[in-house]
Amino acid sequence: MIRAGRLQYVQTMADLAAALGKALVTVRNQKPYAAEGHPAPISSPKARNQLWDAEQTKAYYAGEPIPELPQADDDEDLLDRHEAAELLGIAPVTWNTYKRDPELVAGVVLVPKGPKGTEHWPRRLVLAYKNSRPGRGAGGGRREGSGDMIPRDEILPRIAELLDADPAVTVETVSDTLGITKFPTAQSGLATLRGRRIADLIEKQPGLDPKDAATQLGYPNITHRGAITVAERELRARSAQPYLQHTADVLAAAGIAQQAQVEMRQLDGEHVAAAVLLNTDQPAAAVVWDDRSGWRTSTSRRHPIGKATDTPPEGEGIRYLGSGLRPEPEELLAALRDGRKGTKRPHTNP
Repeated sequence: MIRAGRLQYVQTMADLAAALGKALVTVRNQKPYAAEGHPAPISSPKARNQLWDAEQTKAYYAGEPIPELPQADDDEDLLDRHEAAELLGIAPVTWNTYKRDPELVAGVVLVPKGPKGTEHWPRRLVLAYKNSRPGRGAGGGRREGSGDMIPRDEILPRIAELLDADPAVTVETVSDTLGITKFPTAQSGLATLRGRRIADLIEKQPGLDPKDAATQLGYPNITHRGAITVAERELRARSAQPYLQHTADVLAAAGIAQQAQVEMRQLDGEHVAAAVLLNTDQPAAAVVWDDRSGWRTSTSRRHPIGKATDTPPEGEGIRYLGSGLRPEPEELLAALRDGRKGTKRPHTNP
Protein backbone atom coordinates (compact mmCIF):
# COMPACT_ATOMS: atom_id res chain seq x y z
CA MET A 1 0.00 0.00 0.00
CA ILE A 2 0.96 3.62 -0.36
CA ARG A 3 1.20 5.04 3.13
CA ALA A 4 -0.49 8.35 3.92
CA GLY A 5 1.57 11.31 2.71
CA ARG A 6 3.90 9.15 0.58
CA LEU A 7 2.17 9.46 -2.80
CA GLN A 8 4.78 11.95 -4.02
CA TYR A 9 7.50 9.34 -3.47
CA VAL A 10 5.85 6.52 -5.41
CA GLN A 11 8.20 5.07 -8.01
CA THR A 12 7.14 2.87 -10.92
CA MET A 13 9.45 0.46 -12.69
CA ALA A 14 9.85 3.05 -15.46
CA ASP A 15 10.79 5.65 -12.82
CA LEU A 16 13.30 3.23 -11.29
CA ALA A 17 14.84 2.58 -14.71
CA ALA A 18 15.15 6.33 -15.34
CA ALA A 19 16.79 6.86 -11.95
CA LEU A 20 19.32 4.14 -12.77
CA GLY A 21 19.94 5.53 -16.25
CA LYS A 22 18.82 2.28 -17.88
CA ALA A 23 16.19 1.31 -20.41
CA LEU A 24 12.98 -0.13 -18.99
CA VAL A 25 13.46 -3.39 -20.87
CA THR A 26 16.94 -3.72 -19.33
CA VAL A 27 15.59 -3.31 -15.82
CA ARG A 28 12.84 -5.84 -16.56
CA ASN A 29 15.42 -8.37 -17.73
CA GLN A 30 18.13 -7.73 -15.12
CA LYS A 31 15.71 -7.33 -12.18
CA PRO A 32 17.99 -5.29 -9.90
CA TYR A 33 15.03 -4.89 -7.57
CA ALA A 34 15.23 -8.62 -6.79
CA ALA A 35 18.69 -8.31 -5.22
CA GLU A 36 19.04 -9.15 -1.54
CA GLY A 37 18.60 -6.05 0.59
CA HIS A 38 16.79 -4.06 -2.09
CA PRO A 39 13.76 -2.18 -0.70
CA ALA A 40 10.62 -4.26 -1.03
CA PRO A 41 7.83 -3.01 -3.31
CA ILE A 42 5.12 -1.00 -1.59
CA SER A 43 2.56 -2.53 -3.95
CA SER A 44 0.71 -5.67 -2.87
CA PRO A 45 2.35 -9.01 -3.83
CA LYS A 46 -0.29 -9.76 -6.49
CA ALA A 47 -0.36 -6.25 -7.98
CA ARG A 48 0.12 -6.11 -11.76
CA ASN A 49 2.46 -3.10 -11.59
CA GLN A 50 5.18 -3.02 -8.96
CA LEU A 51 5.74 0.22 -7.07
CA TRP A 52 8.54 1.34 -4.74
CA ASP A 53 9.20 4.26 -2.43
CA ALA A 54 11.70 6.54 -4.18
CA GLU A 55 13.35 7.68 -0.94
CA GLN A 56 14.09 4.06 -0.06
CA THR A 57 15.51 3.11 -3.46
CA LYS A 58 17.58 6.30 -3.65
CA ALA A 59 19.17 5.51 -0.29
CA TYR A 60 19.78 1.88 -1.31
CA TYR A 61 21.63 2.73 -4.52
CA ALA A 62 23.61 5.46 -2.73
CA GLY A 63 24.75 2.91 -0.15
CA GLU A 64 22.99 4.79 2.64
CA PRO A 65 20.68 3.47 5.39
CA ILE A 66 17.21 2.78 4.02
CA PRO A 67 14.58 4.93 5.77
CA GLU A 68 11.69 3.13 7.45
CA LEU A 69 8.15 3.66 6.19
CA PRO A 70 5.22 4.35 8.54
CA GLN A 71 3.81 1.12 9.98
CA ALA A 72 0.57 2.34 11.55
CA ASP A 73 -2.58 2.26 9.43
CA ASP A 74 -3.97 5.65 8.46
CA ASP A 75 -7.30 6.68 6.92
CA GLU A 76 -5.39 8.24 4.02
CA ASP A 77 -3.39 5.12 3.13
CA LEU A 78 -3.99 4.24 -0.52
CA LEU A 79 -5.02 0.60 -1.14
CA ASP A 80 -4.95 -1.26 -4.44
CA ARG A 81 -7.71 -3.71 -5.44
CA HIS A 82 -6.08 -6.65 -3.63
CA GLU A 83 -5.63 -4.68 -0.41
CA ALA A 84 -9.14 -3.23 -0.55
CA ALA A 85 -10.58 -6.71 -1.09
CA GLU A 86 -8.55 -8.09 1.83
CA LEU A 87 -9.80 -5.31 4.10
CA LEU A 88 -13.39 -6.27 3.26
CA GLY A 89 -12.74 -10.01 3.44
CA ILE A 90 -13.74 -10.62 -0.17
CA ALA A 91 -12.05 -11.84 -3.36
CA PRO A 92 -10.47 -9.21 -5.66
CA VAL A 93 -12.90 -10.20 -8.40
CA THR A 94 -15.77 -9.21 -6.08
CA TRP A 95 -14.10 -5.85 -5.46
CA ASN A 96 -14.25 -5.26 -9.23
CA THR A 97 -18.01 -4.98 -8.74
CA TYR A 98 -17.93 -3.09 -5.44
CA LYS A 99 -15.64 -0.38 -6.85
CA ARG A 100 -18.46 0.88 -9.10
CA ASP A 101 -20.08 2.53 -6.10
CA PRO A 102 -20.28 6.29 -6.84
CA GLU A 103 -18.29 7.26 -3.73
CA LEU A 104 -15.49 4.87 -4.67
CA VAL A 105 -15.53 5.99 -8.29
CA ALA A 106 -15.22 9.61 -7.19
CA GLY A 107 -12.37 8.84 -4.80
CA VAL A 108 -10.22 6.55 -6.96
CA VAL A 109 -6.57 7.57 -7.34
CA LEU A 110 -4.57 6.40 -10.37
CA VAL A 111 -0.91 5.71 -9.62
CA PRO A 112 0.78 7.05 -11.63
CA LYS A 113 -1.76 9.50 -13.01
CA GLY A 114 -3.12 8.67 -16.43
CA PRO A 115 -4.97 5.83 -18.17
CA LYS A 116 -2.17 3.35 -17.48
CA GLY A 117 -2.15 4.02 -13.74
CA THR A 118 -3.13 1.41 -11.15
CA GLU A 119 -6.34 2.13 -9.24
CA HIS A 120 -6.03 2.90 -5.51
CA TRP A 121 -8.58 4.01 -2.93
CA PRO A 122 -8.12 5.80 0.42
CA ARG A 123 -8.60 3.44 3.34
CA ARG A 124 -11.32 5.73 4.75
CA LEU A 125 -13.47 5.28 1.63
CA VAL A 126 -13.12 1.52 1.68
CA LEU A 127 -14.09 1.42 5.36
CA ALA A 128 -16.97 3.84 4.79
CA TYR A 129 -18.25 1.63 1.99
CA LYS A 130 -17.99 -1.43 4.22
CA ASN A 131 -19.92 0.27 7.02
CA SER A 132 -22.61 1.63 4.70
CA ARG A 133 -23.62 -1.69 3.15
CA PRO A 134 -27.22 -2.63 3.93
CA GLY A 135 -27.84 -5.78 5.92
CA ARG A 136 -30.33 -8.61 5.68
CA GLY A 137 -33.77 -7.40 4.71
CA ALA A 138 -32.54 -4.63 2.40
CA GLY A 139 -34.34 -4.41 -0.91
CA GLY A 140 -37.86 -4.72 0.46
CA GLY A 141 -38.70 -8.04 -1.15
CA ARG A 142 -39.74 -8.85 -4.66
CA ARG A 143 -43.17 -8.34 -6.18
CA GLU A 144 -44.64 -11.54 -7.61
CA GLY A 145 -44.01 -11.69 -11.35
CA SER A 146 -41.59 -8.76 -11.38
CA GLY A 147 -37.99 -8.76 -12.58
CA ASP A 148 -34.89 -7.95 -10.57
CA MET A 149 -35.43 -4.87 -8.43
CA ILE A 150 -31.80 -3.82 -7.86
CA PRO A 151 -29.14 -2.75 -10.41
CA ARG A 152 -27.30 -5.65 -12.02
CA ASP A 153 -23.90 -4.53 -10.74
CA GLU A 154 -25.26 -4.57 -7.18
CA ILE A 155 -26.53 -8.14 -7.27
CA LEU A 156 -23.37 -10.14 -6.50
CA PRO A 157 -22.16 -7.80 -3.72
CA ARG A 158 -25.58 -7.94 -2.04
CA ILE A 159 -25.75 -11.74 -2.34
CA ALA A 160 -22.22 -11.89 -0.91
CA GLU A 161 -23.41 -10.13 2.24
CA LEU A 162 -26.18 -12.66 2.75
CA LEU A 163 -23.73 -15.50 2.15
CA ASP A 164 -21.35 -13.97 4.70
CA ALA A 165 -24.14 -13.99 7.28
CA ASP A 166 -25.33 -17.51 6.47
CA PRO A 167 -23.29 -19.94 4.29
CA ALA A 168 -26.44 -22.10 3.92
CA VAL A 169 -28.64 -19.21 2.74
CA THR A 170 -31.24 -20.45 0.25
CA VAL A 171 -32.21 -19.23 -3.19
CA GLU A 172 -35.64 -18.38 -1.81
CA THR A 173 -34.21 -16.20 0.97
CA VAL A 174 -31.91 -14.36 -1.42
CA SER A 175 -34.77 -13.77 -3.84
CA ASP A 176 -37.18 -12.50 -1.17
CA THR A 177 -34.60 -10.36 0.63
CA LEU A 178 -33.07 -8.65 -2.37
CA GLY A 179 -36.04 -8.55 -4.71
CA ILE A 180 -34.47 -10.61 -7.48
CA THR A 181 -35.70 -13.62 -9.43
CA LYS A 182 -34.99 -17.06 -8.00
CA PHE A 183 -33.98 -18.48 -11.35
CA PRO A 184 -31.56 -17.70 -12.78
CA THR A 185 -30.44 -14.60 -10.86
CA ALA A 186 -30.35 -15.76 -7.23
CA GLN A 187 -29.37 -19.34 -8.07
CA SER A 188 -26.59 -18.30 -10.45
CA GLY A 189 -25.28 -15.63 -8.08
CA LEU A 190 -25.07 -18.04 -5.15
CA ALA A 191 -23.31 -20.70 -7.25
CA THR A 192 -20.84 -18.14 -8.56
CA LEU A 193 -19.94 -16.76 -5.14
CA ARG A 194 -19.74 -20.18 -3.50
CA GLY A 195 -17.54 -21.40 -6.33
CA ARG A 196 -15.17 -18.47 -6.02
CA ARG A 197 -14.88 -18.98 -2.28
CA ILE A 198 -14.20 -22.67 -2.74
CA ALA A 199 -11.42 -21.67 -5.14
CA ASP A 200 -10.06 -19.18 -2.57
CA LEU A 201 -9.91 -21.91 0.08
CA ILE A 202 -8.21 -24.40 -2.26
CA GLU A 203 -5.58 -21.79 -3.09
CA LYS A 204 -4.90 -21.38 0.62
CA GLN A 205 -4.90 -25.16 1.18
CA PRO A 206 -3.40 -26.75 -1.95
CA GLY A 207 -4.53 -30.33 -2.46
CA LEU A 208 -7.85 -29.78 -0.72
CA ASP A 209 -10.68 -31.63 -2.44
CA PRO A 210 -13.35 -29.20 -3.75
CA LYS A 211 -16.14 -31.13 -2.02
CA ASP A 212 -14.25 -30.98 1.27
CA ALA A 213 -13.72 -27.26 0.74
CA ALA A 214 -17.46 -26.77 0.20
CA THR A 215 -18.16 -28.69 3.42
CA GLN A 216 -15.62 -26.60 5.36
CA LEU A 217 -17.33 -23.44 4.17
CA GLY A 218 -20.68 -24.72 5.41
CA TYR A 219 -22.40 -25.05 2.05
CA PRO A 220 -25.34 -27.50 1.89
CA ASN A 221 -24.75 -30.71 -0.08
CA ILE A 222 -27.43 -29.79 -2.59
CA THR A 223 -25.37 -26.75 -3.66
CA HIS A 224 -22.03 -28.55 -4.05
CA ARG A 225 -22.30 -29.63 -7.68
CA GLY A 226 -22.96 -26.18 -9.12
CA ALA A 227 -20.48 -24.43 -6.83
CA ILE A 228 -17.72 -26.95 -7.55
CA THR A 229 -18.20 -26.52 -11.30
CA VAL A 230 -17.70 -22.78 -10.85
CA ALA A 231 -14.70 -23.36 -8.58
CA GLU A 232 -12.94 -25.61 -11.08
CA ARG A 233 -13.43 -23.07 -13.85
CA GLU A 234 -12.28 -20.28 -11.55
CA LEU A 235 -9.09 -22.16 -10.65
CA ARG A 236 -8.31 -22.75 -14.33
CA ALA A 237 -8.73 -19.05 -15.00
CA ARG A 238 -6.54 -18.07 -12.07
CA SER A 239 -3.79 -20.49 -13.10
CA ALA A 240 -3.67 -18.89 -16.55
CA GLN A 241 -3.84 -15.30 -15.30
CA PRO A 242 -0.10 -14.77 -14.52
CA TYR A 243 0.92 -16.13 -17.93
CA LEU A 244 -1.63 -14.00 -19.75
CA GLN A 245 -0.71 -10.85 -17.84
CA HIS A 246 3.00 -11.42 -18.47
CA THR A 247 2.31 -11.90 -22.18
CA ALA A 248 0.16 -8.76 -22.28
CA ASP A 249 2.91 -6.80 -20.55
CA VAL A 250 5.50 -8.01 -23.09
CA LEU A 251 3.27 -6.95 -25.99
CA ALA A 252 2.72 -3.56 -24.36
CA ALA A 253 6.45 -3.10 -23.74
CA ALA A 254 7.05 -3.86 -27.42
CA GLY A 255 4.69 -1.03 -28.33
CA ILE A 256 2.05 -3.06 -30.13
CA ALA A 257 -0.59 -3.45 -27.41
CA GLN A 258 -2.33 -1.30 -24.85
CA GLN A 259 -1.15 -1.68 -21.26
CA ALA A 260 -4.05 -3.13 -19.32
CA GLN A 261 -5.02 -5.63 -16.70
CA VAL A 262 -6.11 -8.87 -18.34
CA GLU A 263 -9.64 -9.91 -17.41
CA MET A 264 -10.89 -13.47 -17.84
CA ARG A 265 -14.27 -14.27 -19.39
CA GLN A 266 -16.35 -17.43 -19.22
CA LEU A 267 -17.06 -18.87 -22.67
CA ASP A 268 -19.51 -21.58 -21.66
CA GLY A 269 -19.84 -24.11 -18.88
CA GLU A 270 -16.19 -25.18 -19.08
CA HIS A 271 -13.92 -22.81 -20.97
CA VAL A 272 -12.40 -19.39 -20.28
CA ALA A 273 -10.85 -16.73 -22.51
CA ALA A 274 -9.12 -13.35 -22.35
CA ALA A 275 -8.35 -10.60 -24.85
CA VAL A 276 -5.52 -8.08 -25.26
CA LEU A 277 -6.33 -5.03 -27.39
CA LEU A 278 -3.63 -4.11 -29.90
CA ASN A 279 -2.70 -0.60 -30.89
CA THR A 280 -4.63 0.88 -33.79
CA ASP A 281 -1.61 0.73 -36.13
CA GLN A 282 -1.57 -3.09 -35.94
CA PRO A 283 -3.15 -5.33 -38.62
CA ALA A 284 -5.37 -7.07 -36.04
CA ALA A 285 -7.68 -5.40 -33.53
CA ALA A 286 -6.75 -7.74 -30.68
CA VAL A 287 -5.33 -11.10 -29.74
CA VAL A 288 -7.51 -13.57 -27.87
CA TRP A 289 -6.45 -16.54 -25.76
CA ASP A 290 -8.69 -19.40 -24.72
CA ASP A 291 -7.93 -22.63 -22.93
CA ARG A 292 -8.87 -24.78 -25.94
CA SER A 293 -6.67 -23.39 -28.69
CA GLY A 294 -4.25 -20.78 -27.33
CA TRP A 295 -3.80 -17.43 -29.10
CA ARG A 296 -5.58 -16.08 -32.16
CA THR A 297 -6.18 -12.70 -33.74
CA SER A 298 -9.52 -10.91 -33.64
CA THR A 299 -11.02 -8.34 -35.98
CA SER A 300 -13.19 -6.63 -33.35
CA ARG A 301 -12.05 -4.14 -30.74
CA ARG A 302 -15.46 -3.84 -29.11
CA HIS A 303 -16.12 -7.58 -28.81
CA PRO A 304 -12.75 -9.25 -29.45
CA ILE A 305 -13.64 -12.58 -27.84
CA GLY A 306 -16.92 -12.83 -29.69
CA LYS A 307 -19.82 -15.13 -28.89
CA ALA A 308 -19.44 -18.26 -26.80
CA THR A 309 -19.32 -21.24 -29.17
CA ASP A 310 -18.69 -24.95 -28.84
CA THR A 311 -15.62 -24.70 -31.07
CA PRO A 312 -12.92 -22.05 -31.54
CA PRO A 313 -13.92 -19.62 -34.30
CA GLU A 314 -12.53 -19.56 -37.82
CA GLY A 315 -12.91 -17.06 -40.63
CA GLU A 316 -11.58 -13.94 -42.31
CA GLY A 317 -9.04 -12.11 -40.18
CA ILE A 318 -8.62 -14.94 -37.65
CA ARG A 319 -5.11 -16.38 -37.42
CA TYR A 320 -3.99 -18.89 -34.77
CA LEU A 321 -0.55 -18.02 -33.44
CA GLY A 322 2.27 -19.72 -31.57
CA SER A 323 2.84 -23.33 -30.66
CA GLY A 324 0.66 -24.98 -28.03
CA LEU A 325 -1.66 -23.38 -25.52
CA ARG A 326 0.97 -21.22 -23.82
CA PRO A 327 3.72 -20.18 -26.22
CA GLU A 328 6.43 -17.88 -24.94
CA PRO A 329 5.43 -14.20 -25.25
CA GLU A 330 8.35 -13.60 -27.59
CA GLU A 331 7.04 -16.30 -29.94
CA LEU A 332 3.62 -14.64 -30.02
CA LEU A 333 5.24 -11.25 -30.61
CA ALA A 334 7.24 -12.62 -33.55
CA ALA A 335 4.11 -14.18 -35.07
CA LEU A 336 2.21 -10.90 -34.79
CA ARG A 337 5.03 -9.06 -36.54
CA ASP A 338 5.20 -11.60 -39.34
CA GLY A 339 1.88 -11.95 -41.15
CA ARG A 340 3.06 -15.18 -42.79
CA LYS A 341 3.10 -17.03 -39.48
CA GLY A 342 0.09 -18.73 -37.98
CA THR A 343 -2.71 -20.94 -39.26
CA LYS A 344 -6.36 -20.45 -40.15
CA ARG A 345 -7.43 -23.38 -37.99
CA PRO A 346 -7.04 -24.01 -34.25
CA HIS A 347 -3.96 -25.92 -33.13
CA THR A 348 -5.91 -28.26 -30.88
CA ASN A 349 -9.28 -29.91 -30.95
CA PRO A 350 -11.88 -28.57 -28.47
